[in-house]
Amino acid sequence: MATTTPDNTASASVKHAFAASSPAVVSKVRRRLIPFLFLLYIVAYLDRINVGFAALQMNQALGFSATTYGLGAGMFFLSYVLFEIPSNVVLARIGARLWIARIMITWGIVSSAMMFVRSPAGFYVLRFLLGAAEAGFFPGLIFYLTQWFPARERARTIAMFMTATLTAGVIGGPVSGALLSLHGVGGLAGWQWLFLLEGAPAIVLGFVVLRVLTDRPDHARWLEDSERAALVACLEEDARTRTQVLHASPWRALGNGRTWLLAIAHFTIPVMLYGLGFWLPQMIKTALRQGSGRASDGGDFTVGVLSAIPYALGAVAMVLAGRHSDRTGERRWHFAIAATAGGAALAVSTAGSGIVWSIVTLSIAMIGLASMFGPFWALATTSRSALSNTAAAASIALVNSVGNTGGFVGPYLLGVINDATHSFAIGLYAIAAMMVAGAALVLTVDER
Repeated sequence: MATTTPDNTASASVKHAFAASSPAVVSKVRRRLIPFLFLLYIVAYLDRINVGFAALQMNQALGFSATTYGLGAGMFFLSYVLFEIPSNVVLARIGARLWIARIMITWGIVSSAMMFVRSPAGFYVLRFLLGAAEAGFFPGLIFYLTQWFPARERARTIAMFMTATLTAGVIGGPVSGALLSLHGVGGLAGWQWLFLLEGAPAIVLGFVVLRVLTDRPDHARWLEDSERAALVACLEEDARTRTQVLHASPWRALGNGRTWLLAIAHFTIPVMLYGLGFWLPQMIKTALRQGSGRASDGGDFTVGVLSAIPYALGAVAMVLAGRHSDRTGERRWHFAIAATAGGAALAVSTAGSGIVWSIVTLSIAMIGLASMFGPFWALATTSRSALSNTAAAASIALVNSVGNTGGFVGPYLLGVINDATHSFAIGLYAIAAMMVAGAALVLTVDER
């Protein structure tokens, strides 16, 4: 006769308790964590892309060519990639609360210091330092979410959190346009006010993190004892179902072939996200000029408002795609279809001119791009092999850091091609081709 061990009995009891309370517990955790992390990532992403709006004035004021600007914009990702894995390993060892606070305070200081740029060399150095300061922030938050949410909840949760990427574009466009209008106030240029005022919130929020974040569920005093015990046991059971821990060392985990396939596939997301993000204001400004037939346009605030439209539509698509991916349990085809559609829209955007055509096609491209995020990171954080905390953090950081080399390639590619051809078309075709290649590659990755 089969017998049930005390451990199995306890595990079954806890699983039953969590199953009964799962929606309420997960909802409570989501309400506590996601709005705050959402705010943090809005500030982070805005400080990354605000250089795109600053460029509307800065490039002319400082005499920067498209190549100089594209290289400086992308320089952020060289240091970001270089320091990302070590940063995420440190985060896993000392806790998210302390390390995320450190990251935010240092990047806020560097971001505000961008107001002192006077030469290409200074531009490159500060963008490099900004990347080094922020390294580990995004993958650290993704790793942090895996410590709080079971695998079946991750695509929706990650998509909800990552709508901050696009919300930053919605908010950042009009705000950045308004800050540029402060040109001349206090003896500062508009682009200097933009860097100064948009860098300050990161410093303040860094100190808030120390009071608000809780490192792990078993430390969460804001959960009831029964909720905390059930959630911790569910997360442990979730890991056990993926077999025993195979990689105790974070560096051994980096030899996993599936991780490298995901890292290469992820390259396509930053290529388009930052290629489009850093150049979108200038694309829209060009489209406004083509539509009016005049050298002048509606002004920087108009450009900022119009830039918000693709991001707003993308934010809605991101949540819907994440929910559908969770409901069906399918990840790869969600990514592949979205990548193909986004790439196609990017290519088609070059077939017409004028502001309406540009906004419509670029919005469809952003919808495709946004729909990739939730399914991709749900796929990237789920595997047959459970990893130790530091190994899992290193694996996530590898995927993000290798992928984020695309954040250098996209902006620089568009800058060089624009200088050579006085058009974005060839650069957009190249990025579209990369999106389709990424769609094909992700279909070769094991679903679990």
